[in-house]
Amino acid sequence: MIKLRGWLLLGVAVTCYSSAGAAEPAKLSPLAELGPNRKDEPLAKNFSVQRAARFLDNAALAWQNEKKCFTCHTNYAYLYARPLVAADAAAHKEVRRFAEELVRERWLKQGPRWDAEVVATAAALAFNDAATTGKLHPLTKTALDRMWTVQRKDGGWTWLKCNWPPMESDDHYGATLAALAVGVAPGGYANTEAAQKGLARLRDYLKKGPPIHVHHRAMLLWGSTYLDGFMPRAEKAACIKELSALQKADGGWALATLGNYTRADKKEQDFETSDGYATGFVVYVLRRAGVPADEARIKKGIAWLKSNQRESGRWFTRSANRDSKHYISHAGTAFAVMALAECGELKKTTARR
Repeated sequence: MIKLRGWLLLGVAVTCYSSAGAAEPAKLSPLAELGPNRKDEPLAKNFSVQRAARFLDNAALAWQNEKKCFTCHTNYAYLYARPLVAADAAAHKEVRRFAEELVRERWLKQGPRWDAEVVATAAALAFNDAATTGKLHPLTKTALDRMWTVQRKDGGWTWLKCNWPPMESDDHYGATLAALAVGVAPGGYANTEAAQKGLARLRDYLKKGPPIHVHHRAMLLWGSTYLDGFMPRAEKAACIKELSALQKADGGWALATLGNYTRADKKEQDFETSDGYATGFVVYVLRRAGVPADEARIKKGIAWLKSNQRESGRWFTRSANRDSKHYISHAGTAFAVMALAECGELKKTTARR
């Protein structure tokens, strides 16, 4: 029996559920005290991928154990990044199990709570499959196929608009995330009849609704590294140039520069301070787009990441909406790990152990 409950948590709509009679979760070590995401947390004396992995484990497990839910900024992002360090961690297996249970049990009996939940779950599972087994899991295919059943006639999806950028703020993010889900999915899923029909509608939607934020364009650039027809060559080059121009003197990037975001707390955005999300995201996307790891802009970005990890293992990012929990730091840490992996830095770290 699945008991459902809808939550609106700090402005982010998520789906929460508990299962009676479900398999017992893996036995895990007690969670370390994470402490809040805060700007004044001391920097780590030395970069540590193990510390980053531990933070990601604790953040994802604490969120799902306490809230019984998935969110873009925490456990969905976790499933992208964690297997790039190691996929056999008990925490990773537990978060993956939790996502599979959502598709296998909750959707079967009650259906998804939001269309966005379908796309976000499909993307997380597809990225996770690609980074682990390299094979499309049956439940991942279920989630991907279900995306097309909630796709609108105009080719887009009705997304969560909670003013928590860059993830829960507009339909364009959801559309590009759906493209990424299809593109990264193993086993040639993008060539299936359902995917081809859905992608045709999606391309039309994106053509009629061009990106308005830098982050939108960067998401399209990322998607174009998996799928044809999402960004012409000239636009790809222009986006790479645009992202490169936003790099700060210290080597990092700032989230506020990636979009015209309005804050709910009426405070000023910080356009000058480099942060974990923007730096990890941009470095990762530039590398996916073919910018060599030994180019100066990438090397400076990696140097920023390795010198700005906090003692907890996270990379801090100030929320672009309000100064409260700064949960975007969780996604920022995931993207930092993804960027480091894409540049071969995690292999270097492992080799030195």
